[in-house]
Amino acid sequence: MLSRYSAAIVGALLLAASACVPASAATIQITMENLEINPAVASAKVGDTIEWINKDVFVHTATARNGDFDVSLPPKKTGSFVLKKAGTVDYYCRYHPNMKATLNVAP
Repeated sequence: MLSRYSAAIVGALLLAASACVPASAATIQITMENLEINPAVASAKVGDTIEWINKDVFVHTATARNGDFDVSLPPKKTGSFVLKKAGTVDYYCRYHPNMKATLNVAP
């Protein structure tokens, strides 16, 4: 009886410990190429990193309309930002305003 009870306690402790481990954050890659942002709509979670990859020969930015971020992207370089809050964020390139995209950030 004691061994079955001990096994139940160990199992409960392992289950509780696994619930306390935070999920690992993801890195979402978004490309800027041929004056387009791909994907134009992306989903992520708070704590995830967005990595923009500029494949063009032009400087681009990833500029949030709500002011959350403004990442400069030199030609053939990458830039990143860790998402800090949930919500929908529309962003664009300040140099090429027709380049627009949306991030849907879940809690």
